[in-house]
This record gives sequence, C-alpha cells and structure tokens, in this order.
Amino acid sequence: MKFVFSQDYQIFRRCMIAARKEAKLTQQTLAKSLKKPQSFVAKYENGERRLDVIEFLLVTRVIGVDPCDLLRKVEQGISEASCEEEV
Repeated sequence: MKFVFSQDYQIFRRCMIAARKEAKLTQQTLAKSLKKPQSFVAKYENGERRLDVIEFLLVTRVIGVDPCDLLRKVEQGISEASCEEEV
C-alpha cells in the first residue's frame, strides 16, 4: 500500500479532517453526500490517495467551508512547519 507522506500533504490532510469534524460530519455521512463509498474519504484522510482539485472543491462544498479559506489554513501550516525546520 503506497501512502502520500510528504509533510505538506500531511498538513493538508489534517486540515481536511479538522474541517470535516468541525462540520460534525462522519466519514460515512460525508461519503454519502458525495455519493462515494466511505473508503473514499478514509483513503484521502489516511494518505492512501490524493484528492484532485475537482474532488477537493466537491468535498469543501459538502463540508460547507470556503475552499480558499481552507487552503489559507494549509498554507499557514506549511509556513509554520518550514519556519520550525529552520530553527
């Protein structure tokens, strides 16, 4: 099983999981709204697959978050992580 383990992608995954949980959605309810199996959500949250841009937009729409706001959080996390590496 291949995993997507770059630090930047882990930050993206954590932001996606946090957004889903803040929306009080389970993987199952999110998947049902996306008309996908629960494993679809589990796999991108676990890093077993990546989301493409269209999938990302669909997920953020269902979760009810602004995709630009979510990407800003990801960028902030990446910036903070890279600053910590420099210290």
